[in-house]
Amino acid sequence: MKKERVIEIFKKTGVLQEGHFKLSSGLHSNQYLQCAQVLQYPVYAQELAEGLADKFKDVEIDVVVGPAMGGVTLAYAVGLALEKKTIFTERENGKMTLRRGFRLNEADKVLVVDDVLTTGKSINEVIEVLNETGAELVAVGTLVDRRSKEINFEVPTESMLAVDVKAYDPKECPMCQEELEITKPGSRFL
Repeated sequence: MKKERVIEIFKKTGVLQEGHFKLSSGLHSNQYLQCAQVLQYPVYAQELAEGLADKFKDVEIDVVVGPAMGGVTLAYAVGLALEKKTIFTERENGKMTLRRGFRLNEADKVLVVDDVLTTGKSINEVIEVLNETGAELVAVGTLVDRRSKEINFEVPTESMLAVDVKAYDPKECPMCQEELEITKPGSRFL
């Protein structure tokens, strides 16, 4: 899938938003990529998921795992495209865990999928769950990669779109200095 098509879908569905945002990571930004906007359209979600799944066609995968909330729908769609079991992790008492009877086995080769990669916090929390179960992380996939270069999961990491959206420590945030109202769209704040 070509980058131009990904951008076209994101524009049609209002993924990119402008303002003053507190990201799930705690950082602030003047832009927010609300991938839920595209995931509400099953045809677009599946098209993007198939494009992402195609990037891992040569990787041996048993299970696709997504962190709640951003990774649930995408993981399901990627799992459908790969014809693989799909589960999700979620926080319980502030800690990422497997619930609802979901299980991973030591032999499982796992693709972790999330909507947006910024600091890697959610993905790293899922990796901790994998480590606890003995399952093996074999790849990471996201719709949008906006991470800094020093974040490396040491496995193939692919995205449908890499973007350079500025993120600021709250103490250095120019929007805070202008006293602009802040929005907290990330699922960790719900």
